[in-house]
Amino acid sequence: MTKTLYSKYPKELISSLPVVSFPGRIIVILSAGETEKAVSYLLSKPILGVDTETRPSFKRGFQYKVALLQVSTEDVCFLFRLNYTGLSPALIRLLEDTTVPKIGISWHDDLNGLSKLASFKPGYFIDLQKHVQEIGIEDMSLQKLYANMLGQKISKKMQLSNWERDVLDDKQKLYAATDAWACIKLYHELQHLVQTKDYELILPPKKDETDIPEKR
Repeated sequence: MTKTLYSKYPKELISSLPVVSFPGRIIVILSAGETEKAVSYLLSKPILGVDTETRPSFKRGFQYKVALLQVSTEDVCFLFRLNYTGLSPALIRLLEDTTVPKIGISWHDDLNGLSKLASFKPGYFIDLQKHVQEIGIEDMSLQKLYANMLGQKISKKMQLSNWERDVLDDKQKLYAATDAWACIKLYHELQHLVQTKDYELILPPKKDETDIPEKR
C-alpha cells in the first residue's frame, strides 16, 4: 500500500493521532561502574538511537550543561545521568565508536553540548534531519517526522521539565527513552521508503501568483 507523506506535515493533524511511547525496559545509570557495563552491552547491538536532555533555562544568556544522555536499542534504553556520572571514559568510548550506527535528530547540537563536558572525537552518527530530505520531507522536528512517517504522536509534555532533579519520575524516563528509540524506528522506515519508493509526497499548495498585486 502506497504511503502518503507530506513535505510539510500539517501541525493540526498531530493532535488526532494515537500516542506512541517506548515499549521496552528503561535503565537509569548513576555510577561509573554501571556505565562501563551498559556501554559494553550497547556496543554489542547492531543499531542505537540517541538523544540528550538539558535542564531548561529561563534566564537570557545562561544555559545548563547536558544532564542526560539516552541511548536505546530496539527494546532497552539506558538513561545516563551525566550530572552524576560526568562524561566518563566508558561514555567517551561509546561516543567515539565507529562500528555501531547511532541515529539521532539535530545531533550536531547534542554533540556540541556533550563536548562541553569532555573532549572526544565523534564516531559513527547518522542525523535523520540530513536524510529525510532524500524523500522530499522538509520537517525537522522529531514529533512531526514521526507523525508524518509512522502516523503516531510523540508527546512533548515533559520536554521542559527539570532534568537535574534528584530522581527522575516515570514520565520523564518514558519521555527520554521514547525520543531515543523513535530515532531507530524512523531510520528503519526511511530506509524502507528510500529502497521501495512506495510513497506519494504531498507538496504544500502554491501561492496563486494572480493574487499578487501588481507594482505601480
